[in-house]
Amino acid sequence: QVQLVESGGGLVQTGDSLRLSCAASGRTFTMGWFRQAPGKEREFVAAITWSGSTTAYADSVKGRFTISRDNAKNTQYLQMDSLKPEDTAVYYCAARRDGSLVVRPEQYLYWGQGTQVTVSS
Repeated sequence: QVQLVESGGGLVQTGDSLRLSCAASGRTFTMGWFRQAPGKEREFVAAITWSGSTTAYADSVKGRFTISRDNAKNTQYLQMDSLKPEDTAVYYCAARRDGSLVVRPEQYLYWGQGTQVTVSS
């Protein structure tokens, strides 16, 4: 069993930046970020393979968010720049035990508790 712990959320203004972190208690392979706004389904944000050589992003965040990882620390990051009010959501870290780069939440085995990101206009 792998535990994931997110940190770094908060309240910011439009155009600001935030960096989310997700620390894993054990080795993981593909890791991802998802988000869920009130009344909406959980949606894919970004994912990264174990080597970091392959990444994927939702169209809504492409060019503004950057996913990365430090395997020595079992930690992944989500750098969020040029934040918009529509980015407001609870952000969840997720992980798989294999290297497939997938984007559906049901394809991820491990989940963190979530961290709130609120962007005011």
